[in-house]
Amino acid sequence: MSGERGAIEIVGLVKRFGDVTAVDQLDLSVRAGEFICLLGPSGCGKTTTLRMLAGFEFPDSGSIVISGRSMGDLPPHRREVNTVFQAYALFPHMTVAENIAYGLRQRRTSKQEISRRVGEALEMVRMSAMAARRPRQLSGGQQQRVALARALVNAPSVLLLDEPLAALDRKLSEEMQIELKLMQTELGITFVFVTHDQGEALSMSDRIAVMRDGKIEQLADPFTVYDSPASVFVASFIGQQNFFHGTVGDGRTVNTPDGVFSAGRGPDPHPGRGTKGLVAVRPELITLTDDTPDRATRPANVVSGTLASVAHLGDVIQYVVRVVGHEVIVRAPRSNAPRLQPGTSVQCSWSVGDTHLFEAEPSAAVPP
Repeated sequence: MSGERGAIEIVGLVKRFGDVTAVDQLDLSVRAGEFICLLGPSGCGKTTTLRMLAGFEFPDSGSIVISGRSMGDLPPHRREVNTVFQAYALFPHMTVAENIAYGLRQRRTSKQEISRRVGEALEMVRMSAMAARRPRQLSGGQQQRVALARALVNAPSVLLLDEPLAALDRKLSEEMQIELKLMQTELGITFVFVTHDQGEALSMSDRIAVMRDGKIEQLADPFTVYDSPASVFVASFIGQQNFFHGTVGDGRTVNTPDGVFSAGRGPDPHPGRGTKGLVAVRPELITLTDDTPDRATRPANVVSGTLASVAHLGDVIQYVVRVVGHEVIVRAPRSNAPRLQPGTSVQCSWSVGDTHLFEAEPSAAVPP
């Protein structure tokens, strides 16, 4: 795999800035033509990793191999990679076509070849009609398309994207997520996408590398990362979770102030009896009623509380239920969401199979 065009092999990568270790013994294999996302909070090392792939930073130790070639201390212009930045970095005095052609001109490509490849790039990002405009005459989404075209016109084996959607409004960002994934699928180029936005990562990636403190906490496809988080940190960072803290009992149970909850998922072997632990369940997997569930059919996990608020989130209704010492978030599709008013006594119930057991971590990243 490592010799294929666009394949990436990172082994033991370390980068320090003074006393701070930004990337710590990181290993990562990226398949040729894969869309992989480096996801994590600020300071987790994702952008530093991207900059080392691009050649803007060099590792203190470890190796990077792209398309079977060791990067060593190769400068950016000698690597088969291009980078799209959050700020786009377009030249304001140049037209759209001139911006896209800039890299080709630097490589002394013939005028005929430049014209052909710029035309193809403009067509690719649907900007042919705006070739003569300057960046100030474009919207944010149009500027991003120009930045993409400028990066792709050089036919890189790997495209690096450093939070390119961060400056866009939500609707435009969602539209660009669809376009980026379609474009990557059609081109077959390896995309390495850096973001702190879980929605971007889940919607576009073939695999997600969730990073924390310079290391990869979990590397898996979006379904696995969302449905089977490898740690409390991943569970809390990806999507919303309801956590119930307590003490591990027999089997996969946790004794909490809200009751005893059973978990169908968790580490094997599970944390020992008496260990501090917690169970987690997604808001959309909880059923909310104002009646006590029938004993014959009720799930094993039930907690009672008072409905504190109801919020309309488009096609989803979100409920906040106040239980002992904290709140439980419940989400239901608008089509079958219960019509309940704040102040109502309610029951939250969910299945054992939807419940994750974790050993408690001594970390500020773990929600209360």
